[in-house]
Amino acid sequence: MSLLSCTNTVSFSIIVLQTYGKLKDQMKCKRYYPALKTLEQLEHTYLPRVSEYRFTKIMYDQIPRLREAIKEASMSDLKDFLESIRKHSSKIGEVAMQHSAEQHSIDPALVRMPRRKRKAPPPPNPFTGEVPAPQPEAETDIYKDADEELSAQDLVDFSPVYRCWHIYTVLGAGDVFESYYRKQRKKQAKLCLQPATNMHETLDGYKRYFHELIGFFVVEDNILHTTSGLISKSYLDDLWDMALSKIVAVLRTHSAYCTDPDLMLSIKNLIILFCHTLEGYGFFVARLYGLLVEIRDQYNEILMKQWKSVFMEIFEEDNYTPITVQYQAEYVDIVSVFPFHDSFVEKSPLPKRFPFSRFVPNVYKQVKEYIFACLKFSEDLNLSQTEIDDMVRKSTNFLLTRTLSGCLSSLIRKPGLGLAQLIQITINTEYLETACIHLEDFISNVTGTSYSREVSHVAKLQGKSMFKDARSHTEQQIYQALNNKIDEFLELAIYDWTLSESRGHASGYLMDLIAFLQSTFMSFTNLPDKVAQTACMCACKHIAECLSSILLDPNAKSLSTGALQQFNLDVIQCEQFASSNPVPGFDMGALLMAFMELRQLLDLGMTDDWSAYLRDFGQDRNKYLLVSPQSAILLAEKITGGMKKAGVFTSMKKPEKERKKLLETALKQLRVLVNASSISCR
Repeated sequence: MSLLSCTNTVSFSIIVLQTYGKLKDQMKCKRYYPALKTLEQLEHTYLPRVSEYRFTKIMYDQIPRLREAIKEASMSDLKDFLESIRKHSSKIGEVAMQHSAEQHSIDPALVRMPRRKRKAPPPPNPFTGEVPAPQPEAETDIYKDADEELSAQDLVDFSPVYRCWHIYTVLGAGDVFESYYRKQRKKQAKLCLQPATNMHETLDGYKRYFHELIGFFVVEDNILHTTSGLISKSYLDDLWDMALSKIVAVLRTHSAYCTDPDLMLSIKNLIILFCHTLEGYGFFVARLYGLLVEIRDQYNEILMKQWKSVFMEIFEEDNYTPITVQYQAEYVDIVSVFPFHDSFVEKSPLPKRFPFSRFVPNVYKQVKEYIFACLKFSEDLNLSQTEIDDMVRKSTNFLLTRTLSGCLSSLIRKPGLGLAQLIQITINTEYLETACIHLEDFISNVTGTSYSREVSHVAKLQGKSMFKDARSHTEQQIYQALNNKIDEFLELAIYDWTLSESRGHASGYLMDLIAFLQSTFMSFTNLPDKVAQTACMCACKHIAECLSSILLDPNAKSLSTGALQQFNLDVIQCEQFASSNPVPGFDMGALLMAFMELRQLLDLGMTDDWSAYLRDFGQDRNKYLLVSPQSAILLAEKITGGMKKAGVFTSMKKPEKERKKLLETALKQLRVLVNASSISCR
């Protein structure tokens, strides 16, 4: 071999060795893709030219191991990347949501997580050398400006993925890398989709969940657009569909634990921003908007529970007396809250008096506040104005027919509620019923829709029927309370059934009862005429029934003529009260009809007109038509008992004997009538 040939061979061998050394350095510096290029150059360009030497054989033997070492080292970097990206997904998602918030004019503070601001340790005491104990660090929202300016992708170094993907592709193992990457990322997706068990307790729990998810899909979206074939659009869509089903289930479950409307509203805003962020990356989020409609119903339920307490507090604090204002400003304040227009009240001098109590404007104001609260949740839900209007009306109907109706029912049944309070509640519900028309218009104004009461597809407020039902219930309570009060007076009735002659005037308890009824019916002026008239008629009927029960009480076996006359004086007093028309609107003599049966019974007993009763019994011309044979028997037996007790039968005069005979004959015939009636009814 010539000297020149030897020199060239040695020089080229040096180049081969230098290239091999370069390969080692590149691997040591983790420059795996350049190392792979160097390895290929060494294998295909340099080593063949010096293949006859032994060191080249050693290098040839090392090439597969070096190639595998590069492959394993790049995979190790990928694993480090996957571990790192799992830890930092939350920050990536947070930054992505902040940028989306800025684009949609939403306060970025909604998505920020609190950060701990590190403070320098306190200096030691110059005299003692002791270092004070560090104070607990307060959590504050401190973010680096650099983070604010960077995009979510800028926060991540994707080079390990690119290098590993390229190396595996060059080595012909691209499908192995693709399978491994997708498998690992699916595992990480499942971890992201698993929320903390206490996520529902605070808004920060939801933030962490959303940050993790957005961070994951932002990374995958970037991989999709910066690599060729590592993941496909269909693969990412399938992964998102799987995740979306889980996300909807998680949010549905955890939001069900929420009982705070403000927190629920913040969760809704966070979900909307979550949707905006992922929509910006091309993900389909319509199911999340559908979920928000479900959560809206739950939000309304929470609101109704809150408003139940509000209504009950209003009812508890009300004094159930008409509002009286001393100053014009007070009057203006009330009519600005509640739609009340009455020319008489407007023109009357101060102090002015409203017909309703405080709970009317307070309830009306709170219903409007509820409408505003419902409207807040409907914002940004991709709903039309008509859909929002319909939703608000339905929610308001639930508030009126369930919450407010239940509160009114509880109020009306409240023990110890006085007659005056029941009357005021009736008046109040009438004005609230009238105001429902204004609530219809108010909803149209705040939702921006034109409302027509003739349009059938719009959900109409059912407040009118609810207030009518509540008022009907209250009216029944008024009638019952009035009867209970009457019973209290009648319990004071004490009759001496052996009285020889009447006192010449009505009993004291009855005079007090009449005075009470007169003052009570005067307070009925603001009640509807029909209610006042019904209450008055019911009161008269109840008095007549109670007096009849007293007169015909089977425990009293005797009735003297004087006692009967005294009882008659009491009934006359009642008839005079009925004739005075204590409530306007009755036809002449209508109230007297309530006492007609009692009057006929008394006339029959006082006149001993038994023959006329028996002769005309069952005929329309009978002037004692309303007196039943049973009542007639009881009265006749009592009168007979009174005569016996007074010793009348011991020394009877002719008129007394005739009366005795008449009573005995009448009793026999009356018993025959009763027996005949009972046989015919069998």
